[in-house]
Amino acid sequence: MKQPNNPLHGIKLEQIINDLVSHYGWEYMGYNINIRCFTDNPSVKSSLKFLRRTPWARTKVEAMYLKMLQNSRAK
Repeated sequence: MKQPNNPLHGIKLEQIINDLVSHYGWEYMGYNINIRCFTDNPSVKSSLKFLRRTPWARTKVEAMYLKMLQNSRAK
């Protein structure tokens, strides 16, 4: 199923987390989205587990990712 208007289509959650961590770092991410998997001993594995079970948090992480992409394109 094609989703031409969905900029996240085809991007795995793990890729989103890795890109955000390399761009912002765990501390900034935890400051902006106050969830324990970002603030307390953060790891990609724990974040994936939490975000797959928690739709509201995943939505916030995806929004942060889209904002990062917009900002990088604007430069």
